Amino acid sequence: MGDLEIRAAVADDIPSIVGMLADDPLGARRESPDDLTPYLSALDRLRADPNQRLVVAVREGRVIGTLQLSIIPGLSRRGAIRSIIEAVRIHADERGSGLGTRLIEWAIEESRRAGCQLVQLTSDKSRTDAHRFYERLGFEASHVGFKMTL
Repeated sequence: MGDLEIRAAVADDIPSIVGMLADDPLGARRESPDDLTPYLSALDRLRADPNQRLVVAVREGRVIGTLQLSIIPGLSRRGAIRSIIEAVRIHADERGSGLGTRLIEWAIEESRRAGCQLVQLTSDKSRTDAHRFYERLGFEASHVGFKMTL
């Protein structure tokens, strides 16, 4: 992994991030790299919220991975703080290289630093390879998730 840098995403990273989000069958249906305006607005909202971390993994000046980490204070579990890992994407050329593990380990460590007692994530039912990956890292498929599109 050598010169890998994990850092906060900036506006210049948005085309690469959106490209990774759109580079699979699910993302291709819901992402649009043709108009980056909504993504840039979202980046502004994320950067304004101290409980949000949108990061990129960069090697040799090239964005090769991304994820969003949300820190959420709560009442349950005796007032525990938890984190949610979202939108994990690895550039197609880097899949299988260990980069996904590095990004998730970064998110877990960042969650510990933030005082989180729980790290959670969701993964689409169709992403069976991702499920095996997360289980190898110690995550348990302990809940059923529900969504409602508004």
